Order: sequence, then structure tokens, then C-alpha cells
Amino acid sequence: MFEAFRGGPSSARLHARLAATCLAVSLVIPRIAAADEYHLGSQDKLTIRVAEWQTVEGTFRDWSAVNGEYTVGPAGTLSVPFVGELPASGKTTSEVAAAIGEALQRKLALSDRPEASVEMAQFRPFYISGEVQTPGQFPFVPDLTVLKAISVAGGIRRIADYGPQLGKDLVTAKGNFDIYDDQHVRLIVRRARIDADMADKTSFEVPKEVEGDPRLPTIVADEMTILAADQKALKLKLEALDDLKGVLQAEIESLQKKVVNQQKQVDLAQQQLAGIGPLAQKGLVANSRLLDSQQTVADLQGKILDYETAILTARQSISKATQDAIDARNSLSSTLAVDRQQTEADLNEAALRVNMQKGLMVVANDPSIRAASDSDQPSLVYSLVRVVNGKSSEIAAQENTPVLPGDVIKVRLAPMASQ
Repeated sequence: MFEAFRGGPSSARLHARLAATCLAVSLVIPRIAAADEYHLGSQDKLTIRVAEWQTVEGTFRDWSAVNGEYTVGPAGTLSVPFVGELPASGKTTSEVAAAIGEALQRKLALSDRPEASVEMAQFRPFYISGEVQTPGQFPFVPDLTVLKAISVAGGIRRIADYGPQLGKDLVTAKGNFDIYDDQHVRLIVRRARIDADMADKTSFEVPKEVEGDPRLPTIVADEMTILAADQKALKLKLEALDDLKGVLQAEIESLQKKVVNQQKQVDLAQQQLAGIGPLAQKGLVANSRLLDSQQTVADLQGKILDYETAILTARQSISKATQDAIDARNSLSSTLAVDRQQTEADLNEAALRVNMQKGLMVVANDPSIRAASDSDQPSLVYSLVRVVNGKSSEIAAQENTPVLPGDVIKVRLAPMASQ
């Protein structure tokens, strides 16, 4: 039998087909090598650290305002303070780090380029559906294969479970669908509220993609309350700072009037001193009176200096109040930017969960699967749904096929043979 397998035209053709199949699989499903060769995608979480070498001082400056954990958004971008929206999808961590350093140096006109470090904090998850014990979303780990993923999901569903489990699966999938769909609608409205808040609008329109949903009145009312609270808090803080600046300006004007009046008294005292001086030299006036006049002039001039110092202090306080107002606006803008980025990530995840639960409901209602509950051993078919260059495609897979972050693994019963 082995001799027959090694020789003959049919054997050669079989070897050729096997070689071609292996080559196609290796091209379509690349393995993840080192982390720096991994190409980022939506939902990947990164840890970013930035430091700048200051040549003049000979020290490092830590950019605490930039350092932190970031999530690649649905559009494939990172929102980084002082940099803005930075393309990340399809890039490696080292490429993103270089782009951050260059953007900071260019935008802030720095003499030295800041050094950015970008590390993977968490790969985007993978999903598994179909004939497994616990379908759903799971954290990705390197060197993951279809078989390992099935193990993470609790293994293949037992035959004894098919009949009663199908009904449970349908109820569970329907319940989960309702939960994720509600979350999806809420996130869409939240995104609209954040956009309105960032644009200083007092209200927002309901997104067309959720128009007519019966849950909208309550969801919109909740988000409008948050919008009004944010804007009211900022308005009250800015009004308080404006009032403080008004009080300080009035104090400056009052001090300036005091300086004018004090200067008049100095002029009069100096005139009086000028008249006493010659008389004191002739012995017509006591020297004590001359000294008293000189002391009076000095005291009056000292008060003028006190008033001018108070004016300077008030002006510094006005400058600080102005900066506090700017900081309050920037702080709200920064918070809203982070909230929007997180909302986009959550929205993308909710959409994937909704679609997954739809698929689970379809599977639970599949007649071929119900028929398979009477068989002794099910025949399973594996496939991967993968997004490459923005396009989704389904790839046939085996148990040892590598899984990439973001993949959806489908585990299905093979179609029943026709009788």
C-alpha cells in the first residue's frame, strides 16, 4: 500500500495538490512572530510612554500628560494628546512610536525629538461561535490555534447536550442579543452627546441609525442630563473666574486712584520741605521740623510703592484666573476626547457582539444541527472570519490553523449527506 502511495501519476498529482494547499494556507494565515512585527488593528490596547532629553539642562523630562494606555479605535487610529488622531491600523508598535515622537517634535517645535515607547498592553480579542460549550469573546494570546481556542471555549459541545442545549442556546443568544443591542443603541447616542459637548452645543440630534427605537426617549433624556451638567459645571467655573477678574480689576482701579492721590500728597509734602530747607539752614526753623517733613515725604512715597505692589499682585491674579479658565476648557476637551475614543471602542465591540449573537440564534435554529442531535458522532467544519485590509472574508480552517487577534472562529456541523 505504501509503495502504491509513493509511485504513479495519481500519487504525484495528490502530492502537488497537498503542496499547493499548504502553500495557500501559509500565505493566507500568517503566524504572529515577535510583538514588534505584529500589525495593529481596532481594539488593540497599547501602553505609551514618552520622555524628552533636554540638552540644555542635561535631564530627561517625562511626558505624564501623554503617558498611559490607549485603544486603537474603529477607524484604526489613536487619539494622543498634543498629537491628535494618529493612524495605527496596519502599523507596528515601533512605527507608531516613531510617528508619535516626530509629531510631538514637529507640532511643539522641540529642538530634541521626544523618545516614545509603545508596547502591547492587550491584543484585540478573538471570538468563537457554534458547536462549543461556551461561545463568545475571549482574550487573545500568541500562538493560538483553532484547537486551542476551542479548548478555551470549553471544548466541543457534547452530543447529549445538543437536543436540550439548542433550546437553551436560543434563549441565551436572544437574551444576550437584547443586552448588547441596548448597549449598542446607548453608545450611539452617547457618541452623539459627546460630539455635541465638544462642539459647545446645548443639544444634539438623534442619530439616524437608531431613529424610531422605542428606547430612545429614556436614553436621550439621560444623555441630555449629562450634557447639561457638563456645560453647567464649566459655565459656573468660568463665571466664577470672570467675577474674580472683575473684582481684581476694580481693586486695581481703586489702587491706581490711591496712587494718584498719594502722589499729590507727596508733591505737597515736597513743596513744604523745599520751603523749610532754606529756613533751617538760616536757623529760623528747628531741625526737628525739617526731619519731620523729610520723614513725611518718605512715608508717603513708601505707601505709593505698597499700592503699586498690590496692583502688580492683582494683575498676576487676573492672569492666573485667565489661565485657569483656559485650563478648565482644555481639561473638559481632553476628558471628552478620551471618552469619545473609549465610546468608539465600546461601540465597535458591542456591534461585534450583536452580530455574534445573531449568528448564534441562526445556528440554534438550524434544522441540520437539530437533526445531528440523533447521530453518534458529529462531523465538524471550522472556518475563520477575518478582516484583511478592511475587507472581511471567511477562510476554511483546520484544528492546527493559527488564529489572529480579531478573528471569529466558526465551529459548525458538517452538512448532512443526502439520503
